[in-house]
Amino acid sequence: MTRTYDLLGIGIGPFDLGLAALAQPLDDVDAVFLDQRDGFSWHAGMLIEGTTLQVPFLADLVTMADPTSPYSFLAWLKETGRLYQFYIRESFYPLRAEYDQYCRWVAEQLPTLRWGRQVTSVVRVPDPAAASGSSGASGSSSGEGGGYLFEVTARTADGVEKYCAKHLVLGTGTQPRLPAFLAGLDGRDGLGEQAAGGAAGPVVHTSDYLPNRDALRAAGSVTVVGSGQSAAEVYRDLLEDCGTGPGEHRVDWVTRSPRFFPMEYTKLTLEMTSPEYTDHYVSLPIEQRDVLGREQRNLYKGISGDLIDDIYDTLYRRSALGAEVPTTLLSDTEVVAARFDAGGAGGAGEYVLTLRHAQLGTTVEHRTGAIVAATGYAATVPAFLAPGLVNLDARGRYAVARDYTVDDDRRIHVVGGEEHTHGVTAPDLGFGPWRNSVILANVTGREPYPVERRIAFQQFGLPGGVPEHQPDRQTHDEMEAAR
Repeated sequence: MTRTYDLLGIGIGPFDLGLAALAQPLDDVDAVFLDQRDGFSWHAGMLIEGTTLQVPFLADLVTMADPTSPYSFLAWLKETGRLYQFYIRESFYPLRAEYDQYCRWVAEQLPTLRWGRQVTSVVRVPDPAAASGSSGASGSSSGEGGGYLFEVTARTADGVEKYCAKHLVLGTGTQPRLPAFLAGLDGRDGLGEQAAGGAAGPVVHTSDYLPNRDALRAAGSVTVVGSGQSAAEVYRDLLEDCGTGPGEHRVDWVTRSPRFFPMEYTKLTLEMTSPEYTDHYVSLPIEQRDVLGREQRNLYKGISGDLIDDIYDTLYRRSALGAEVPTTLLSDTEVVAARFDAGGAGGAGEYVLTLRHAQLGTTVEHRTGAIVAATGYAATVPAFLAPGLVNLDARGRYAVARDYTVDDDRRIHVVGGEEHTHGVTAPDLGFGPWRNSVILANVTGREPYPVERRIAFQQFGLPGGVPEHQPDRQTHDEMEAAR
């Protein structure tokens, strides 16, 4: 008989890895987590030397839910003999590579992770325990009984495996987003070799930056398209040796943002990563949430102020020494079209980008040997989910409820794919443990990790005010009352 798990997670990024770490010591949660990769990897293409997280070390996998957890960032530092070095460094912000190493360390300790499992289908199947009259549940407040389980089929190198579970967590994350005008533009073949009449360099998303860095530099000129921290980190990395000696290159940065804006990091603004603001956000009509999502990007998609200053100081230092820095910074400028010119740059080929300035309305053509697209990521609904298994909105996105469930029986949870419904807390690493605490409370019918419900000094609506619309999502208190 197939083993029935209380909780099955699909995809093992930082959020599901944190959930696995928090579930590990719980006697009433039998969990398993599946991922198609061979092991944990976090943004491997952007582990540029010296780059740091934009959140403090407390925003690790577990600390904000359980400061005593053996899977904390500080516990990793202690075990690896680096706690005092981190202390003396006097910075709250871990190196990006450090965070990846820490997550790998946690993953190696968890027996509930199953790598090399590509999920191909998720369907409902009858629950044998319900048919026999046995409860078969572990005290779950939602989905106890219900008459069905979730059957998950996964393909492995050794064949097909099937799993059964009472609750699911969809942590499949987001996929690199490449604008239509760049998709298929690369003049290289599928093996990365230059095709006949091909381009001097590749067109890559920032997620693939490091494996392609040498080829980008060798192209002679690189244009970074996009905004935010990833764009700034790539630009700063390419700026380091641009225009100097053999293999010299130029680097340009084009963003449609009105300015190279910093991430807002004041304390009252940080209160927007709170349960109270999430309650407020999910109570708004979907159209208003979509507008706010665009307006609030500088709250979590901006550039760290230190990096902006470092870029400026680098440009200043080099220009003060009399060096001509081959670079151009263009803001408020959108790429509206792109093509490949096989006869450009001495026959090596060039990309031709049509740029439009938003304020002036002028357009120009910009030639470059390679392109890095810092154009972000998009959440998608996996094709392996059976039709009707999850609730979707009019735009085909997850219709995520306040407690992170996406089905009527509150048995399927989403982590990291609810930015359009929950706002700025969705991608925030520091809020991941809070969300996982809510999920584990939903699975167990108790609070293994106390959920802090009130953390903000400010209020995000008028006390006692009557909204002009009816909320389509529960607040956290309403969610608890419905248990």
